[in-house]
Amino acid sequence: MRPSRTTATSKNHDPELSHRLSRRGMLGVAAGATAAALLGGTAAPATAATSATTGAAGRGRPVLPPGRLGIQLYTLRDKVSTLGFAPVFAELEKYGYDEVEFAGYTQGSAGPITLAQLKRLARDHGLNPIGSHVGYYSSDPNAYTFAQNLNKVLDDAQALGLKHIGTASGPFRYGSTVDAWKRAAEEFNTYGAAAKARGMKFYQHNHSEEFSFATDKPRVRLYDVLLAETDPDLVYLEMDIYWAYVGQFRFSKRPDGTPAPFEPLDYVLRRPNRYPLFHVKDGERDPSSEYGYNMVDVGDGDIDYKRFISAVTRLKGHRLAHHWQAEHDNPTESFTFARRSSAHLHSLREKR
Repeated sequence: MRPSRTTATSKNHDPELSHRLSRRGMLGVAAGATAAALLGGTAAPATAATSATTGAAGRGRPVLPPGRLGIQLYTLRDKVSTLGFAPVFAELEKYGYDEVEFAGYTQGSAGPITLAQLKRLARDHGLNPIGSHVGYYSSDPNAYTFAQNLNKVLDDAQALGLKHIGTASGPFRYGSTVDAWKRAAEEFNTYGAAAKARGMKFYQHNHSEEFSFATDKPRVRLYDVLLAETDPDLVYLEMDIYWAYVGQFRFSKRPDGTPAPFEPLDYVLRRPNRYPLFHVKDGERDPSSEYGYNMVDVGDGDIDYKRFISAVTRLKGHRLAHHWQAEHDNPTESFTFARRSSAHLHSLREKR
């Protein structure tokens, strides 16, 4: 839990964010001893709740904006399925998370839960439901996907109060040609328009293959087709930073071997308004691996998150414009990942 902090100028005032941070402040002192244990016991109990967020005097402004740290619940799917959402949300509150991104709304063996109950449970633990991943399409006409059940998907997102609703499916429905991606992009525009009509943003989450090249025009990067063919007012992107750097490793040369370097951060800096959400994953470099990295807990790898997050949040008007979701596809121990990743990200400081 965390104390209240200055959030933004009146121009960017976010009443919901202010309420959550104020609530955290009221709970922070009482949670001091617990937070000290969770963060390794290095701080005195009376100040432990602030140690993860404010840092030592003179260390500079936190890199992570206030109220903008979330976690993709796919990371904690083992805990959700065995314990249910309530214990998971309680732990996330202790670890200093502000938001959650869903990967399904059921609890497995932990029993049924309604969307109204789920929304209330998140808010009771100071967690803002910020987004959700849903499938793009399926051969099953009754599948819970954008293509098959768009209205139901949007109904559920609206019931949860989500501001973003998206898919982690790549735009490969019709193949890997330029025209195939143009066709998928047009469908994404349709989903984006429907989401916008309900006050939400539709988004697509990348893996590494989006940075590959079109099979019919091998000088064209498919991700560039997606950006060009989707309406920026309707379709947004959630950059999975780890997979973008894997894409950099795998696809910095065209199929004919000619250089085609790119920097994931540059995509964001050129179009910051298109990236409201990010997945914060870390990886250790491993050139012998197919992907060039091995996924690890945030802070244990080689991706420079101090540089990446600072570069985005320093843009004028963008300090609070983005949401940073920690994630690991297969953590060794998911609660440990959540705790350590939050502590690391809160420890990052900009140079004064």
